[in-house]
Amino acid sequence: MYGFDEVALVPSTLTVDPRDVDTTWKLDCLEFKIPVIAAALDAAVNPRVAAEMTRLGGFAVLNLDGIQTRYEDAEGALAEIAGAPSEGIIEFIQKMYTAPVREDLIAKRVREIKDAGGFAAVSAIPANSPRFCAIAAGAGADVFVVNSTVTSLKYYSTRTETVDLTLFVKESPIPVILGNCVGYQACLDLMSTGCAGVLVGVGPGAICTSRRVLGIGVPQVTAIADCAAARDEYFARTGHHCAVIADGGMRSGGDISKAIASGADAVMLGSSIAAASEAPAPGFSWGMATSSADLPRGTRIQTDIAGTLKEILLGPAHRDDGTMNLVGALRLSMASVGALTIPGMQQAELAVAPTLATEGKTLQRAQHVGQGR
Repeated sequence: MYGFDEVALVPSTLTVDPRDVDTTWKLDCLEFKIPVIAAALDAAVNPRVAAEMTRLGGFAVLNLDGIQTRYEDAEGALAEIAGAPSEGIIEFIQKMYTAPVREDLIAKRVREIKDAGGFAAVSAIPANSPRFCAIAAGAGADVFVVNSTVTSLKYYSTRTETVDLTLFVKESPIPVILGNCVGYQACLDLMSTGCAGVLVGVGPGAICTSRRVLGIGVPQVTAIADCAAARDEYFARTGHHCAVIADGGMRSGGDISKAIASGADAVMLGSSIAAASEAPAPGFSWGMATSSADLPRGTRIQTDIAGTLKEILLGPAHRDDGTMNLVGALRLSMASVGALTIPGMQQAELAVAPTLATEGKTLQRAQHVGQGR
């Protein structure tokens, strides 16, 4: 099994002009210019960011289980979390999320996105999805994301009513994305619902604690490749293309390029978006994937402020670590392997290369160590 650090893209015998590269991708009948989605993190997405992501060619997902729908003054609540001392931060975040979700705020946030000219994608945990989807769709939402640490078509509980995901997808008035999953069969099962896309990734993100707290997960390159194989099998059976969206563990343009070469149609970014100056809690990010009040909702990390959302996604870059102009880096990577389109990039050759990042970089490492002192 392989993660992003263990593989590298192999240059092709054909290279193309980066200006001729097309990064367009499709989600159901919807088309987007860049394969980047802002993750449903409270520190990353509010209505303003959702509208800006739309303008830049992608879209953002607003968390309906989060701060935006629990507090009228969401920005004030977010500032409290960002400004809280590190000692006791987990308990503080858990307390902030005990306020009830308000249905009027669900509709209000969706309308705020639409009024700003944005594409309105929203998310909720499975148990809340039927009710929240009806409210959000009624307010004008465009896509609904059912999101939990691990989502499976088969679910057993003696204590809560099971959500029939197949029925939910069928009855939803808007396209549905399901996640997260990592395995071939689990992904194929989710696709059998007729959903528009699946989120792939369990625990790879910088703020996610699933791997440490729960001990579960699969390295992202392997997870994406397995789910891409399921997508191809599902398409062969049905003629319906279900998008594979790599969710988590990507920080640089190189990571994004490898994710798409592994088979992803698009990527979902969290901490990279939280590092934008427009983000709701500039300089910080935290997770909230677990529905348990007794377990940490990820961890809060300091991201600093890298630049504007436009600079992070489209440049110009003023850092040399690959974390800015992410789409520009993807374009150049695609050009170097002869890929004119996202499907073409999915056919690029990957090699196992765990020393790629350090090979011949002694002076760079010494320089970075010196800068860090």
